[in-house]
Amino acid sequence: MTAQGAQGGTFLVPEHTDVTEAESLHRGGNCQDVSEILARVGDKWSVLIVMMLGSGPRRFNELKRMVGGISQRMLTLTLRGLERDGLVTRTIYPTIPPRVDYALTDLGHSLSEPVKALGAWAIENKATIRQAREAFDARRDEAQDWGGRRFG
Repeated sequence: MTAQGAQGGTFLVPEHTDVTEAESLHRGGNCQDVSEILARVGDKWSVLIVMMLGSGPRRFNELKRMVGGISQRMLTLTLRGLERDGLVTRTIYPTIPPRVDYALTDLGHSLSEPVKALGAWAIENKATIRQAREAFDARRDEAQDWGGRRFG
């Protein structure tokens, strides 16, 4: 909305002065807090482990088999981080040998749904993303080879 100024010009009348929710996220160090949390829940191993634990408790070696390519050390560090953040519980049973189960907490289960949605999105869009990568790489290779010279 505009209003007529004293000299015949127009000036803006502020209408939407409410602070949006997105703007309020940037106050008081929230960006750093959100960044730290997303670093934990957004790394590839955490996402896969949360997905595997979504159907129920698992033992360490069972998780290691289910999450292909993860080293024992990385699985240990990831589970420890998820436990520290309150997303996973570690239960030790006094048997011989000791049995240790990992399970999602209520907080972990609340993360499970967005993680599943992200996984479904990735599966649904993997062909499109692969095509975009191939097109990008082809353009880059063409630009580097332009005129018989290599750039970059």
